[in-house]
Amino acid sequence: MACPTAFAAGITMPRITLVVSPSIEAWVLTEQAGSIGRGDYVRFTLSHPVAGPIPVSVTKHALCLPGDNLATVERASPLSAHEHDGWYYCNGRLLGVSLPRAHNGMALQHMQWSGIIPPGMAYVGSRHPRGFDSRYFGLLPVKRLTRMERLL
Repeated sequence: MACPTAFAAGITMPRITLVVSPSIEAWVLTEQAGSIGRGDYVRFTLSHPVAGPIPVSVTKHALCLPGDNLATVERASPLSAHEHDGWYYCNGRLLGVSLPRAHNGMALQHMQWSGIIPPGMAYVGSRHPRGFDSRYFGLLPVKRLTRMERLL
């Protein structure tokens, strides 16, 4: 009995992702076959100074996809007199607003790009106001994203 259970766990566990971020409303996800659609959970590897020196696995939502119109509007930041925030809209719907600084005080550069999302690219993020997502690291290649399904 232990052998079949261990075998099943060995096959299943690498496909399970535990999420410890408050920016995603799921705790346990599994890989899911199929094309990525708007709103799907996606997992990818992130290399960025804010994430630390070692690349990390990150889970977000696919929010703006190839062919969608992504608009960035620069506005004066209410948090810092001499800085601007980016307000990001996909097809006219607000996705999020960038912040000038991370929780640790590190200055954050935000994406300053608008236009039709090119083929093979996606904007990923969450509804969390302090989420670290495409607002800061830009569009991602869809081929780097793994579609996920929420278990818990």
